[in-house]
Amino acid sequence: MGNTHPGATSPLGMVSACAYSGAYPTGYGRYAKNTEGVPEEMFERLQASGFTHFQQSGTGAIRKYYNYVRVTPMVQPLDALGESWPLYDEVARAGYYAATLDTGIRCELTVGAKVAVHRYTFPEHGSARIVIDLSCGGLAIDLGQTVPVRAQVESMGHGRAQGTVVMEGVPLSVYVEVDSPGWRQMLWYDRRLIDGGTRLDFDSIRHTTLRPFGMLFMGPAAPGQTVEVRMGFSLRGCEQARQNLERECGHTEQAFDTVLFRTRARWAEHLDRVQVEGGTPARRTVLATSLYHALIKPCFADDESPFWPTPGPFAFDVCTMWDIYKTQLPLLAAIAPDRAAGLLESLIRVCEEEGNFPIGYRMSRGADRFFRQASALAHTALADAHALGRAELDWSWALVHMVGDLRRGYGEDFYERGVVHPITHTLDLAYAHHCTAQVARALNDGGLADDLDELARQWHNAFDPGTGLLRDSEFYEGGKWNYSFRLLHDMAARIALAGGDDAFIGKLDRFFGYGAEAVQRPGRRPTPAEMAAGYALNRFEGLNNEPDMEAPWAYHYAGRPDRTAEIVHAALTWQFGTGPGGLPGNDDSGGLSSWYVWASLGLFPVAGQNLFLVNTPAFSRAVLQAGGNEFVIETSGHRETPIGAEGLDRHPPAQYVQEATLNGKPLHATHLSAATVHEGGLLRLRLGPEPSAWGRGLRPPSLSHPLSRPLPTSEVTR
Repeated sequence: MGNTHPGATSPLGMVSACAYSGAYPTGYGRYAKNTEGVPEEMFERLQASGFTHFQQSGTGAIRKYYNYVRVTPMVQPLDALGESWPLYDEVARAGYYAATLDTGIRCELTVGAKVAVHRYTFPEHGSARIVIDLSCGGLAIDLGQTVPVRAQVESMGHGRAQGTVVMEGVPLSVYVEVDSPGWRQMLWYDRRLIDGGTRLDFDSIRHTTLRPFGMLFMGPAAPGQTVEVRMGFSLRGCEQARQNLERECGHTEQAFDTVLFRTRARWAEHLDRVQVEGGTPARRTVLATSLYHALIKPCFADDESPFWPTPGPFAFDVCTMWDIYKTQLPLLAAIAPDRAAGLLESLIRVCEEEGNFPIGYRMSRGADRFFRQASALAHTALADAHALGRAELDWSWALVHMVGDLRRGYGEDFYERGVVHPITHTLDLAYAHHCTAQVARALNDGGLADDLDELARQWHNAFDPGTGLLRDSEFYEGGKWNYSFRLLHDMAARIALAGGDDAFIGKLDRFFGYGAEAVQRPGRRPTPAEMAAGYALNRFEGLNNEPDMEAPWAYHYAGRPDRTAEIVHAALTWQFGTGPGGLPGNDDSGGLSSWYVWASLGLFPVAGQNLFLVNTPAFSRAVLQAGGNEFVIETSGHRETPIGAEGLDRHPPAQYVQEATLNGKPLHATHLSAATVHEGGLLRLRLGPEPSAWGRGLRPPSLSHPLSRPLPTSEVTR
């Protein structure tokens, strides 16, 4: 279960819209909450009680589900509101979603950056209606409902209405225009019409006192009559919501096609920033879908922050940095650099307002900052941005916050003792100190950089020299084996701690199951004993969790890029597909899909180190629009291989890099600086069916290995 949804979205936009059933976790679909095995069904069929806005994408149990402002087209009385009807004839494209309700109403949705437009085609009926429920929020699962604490709704006549609901401490405003000439409009409360009422105010709402409320438009419908519902959203009041609607929809009464055309154009522009040649149809479909998923989140609502009055970027649905900082943020830095810089500016402003960089940040006030997951992750993205020199930030001010944040949460204990538990936070904090030191040194604060570097060396306190693995501790969604192979800033010393290349490779081989007997797959409903037996194997489970995403590339640092090629090839071939189960785990806001994009290109970003590792690509040729420049990856000897969804009955062999050139000059290293990739150029890879000596001698850079460093273009022949 990737936990994605097929609703209408705009690239990194504020608003999404989708059919709403109340299922876990996006509000769409049929399934209940689940963490192991195949989830149980909540509903026997696809169904919807209406269409909601603001969905998560690919997340798991985050306790924040949105699905605000439900719009329900009906030919039943208002008493039927909340019932669900079967869905038929679904269509989903970038920026567009459509389905037919069992009631015979054809429903189409599209969104802009801050608006949503619905178009409903009714059958003939004497009293059709469109009901907007502003009290809706969350899911139909235990403890899944979101309840507004305050609200205001106003009917303004002539098909116009507006309202504000305070959800999770955030005021969400909507301005509505309904193109329904001759229809009546009314407010309603507790499924009862308020005849003649033009305003509802709720100063205090509780779970026990909540009754649904909203606005309604009703009248006769001729056969095939369409009604358009246009909604502008804002976090700064109804007037700004109205302005957002006017800005994106103009003054036309039929805005659906206009908004859809513009959103499709934005999607085409963004998706064209990664182009590939070759590949089977299924492999190309998975890549395009992955790129699409990678560009849904975070949500950007520029000039919309409800927490500070000044203009500028405001980003939410950073769910969470732990999910996206290694793969998705480097992808955004390449293909959407303005949005990547805007995210960092927004996070700095959050740090100003709240006193720390969040690990997770959603459209809520001070809730679920996820310190259990990890520590000090924004530092990694900030260090990469500074090294690239593309983000126009006040770096002196950013450094102040980077340093201050290092002492938050577990940071104080790390500063005093050099080690904290859960032990993975020791690695997080050591790495964050290293990233911050790079920024401090670049800003000519050598004394601060030296102090930070000293603390950055404390990563080794997390490891047991006797085993070469992490010390015993608690682990978030994993175990010591999963976390023991993350890419640190001193991998040469890390490998030496494990006993050298051979010992380190031996541990990696064990983790990935080389030479081991096949493991029996658990059933659809694995028992606790089956789950415990699986975890006890201490094996690579696939790409269903963040600690495992970078582990295949650890082989690069031990001189075995051929092993990386085999594992990544196997993952691309067997763990992704075009049908149900086509993702090996939660997509996590695009973090997993971003992994697929990078792996398909034959590149992997080492976040925080201004570095890319090179591997066998999945396509014969690819073009990455990085920072506005074209970085081209071309291969010779490339062999097309199908993927598991295409009916494979055997494991197609991997291919290996035999030699490489960069801009016509030999490249003997398995790595490139991120600056080299962003400057554009031509990387040629000759592939073959057997492992080669390429890349075994010159390792990726480590602090304690002075001969290992990213090579500028001018030095690739040395």
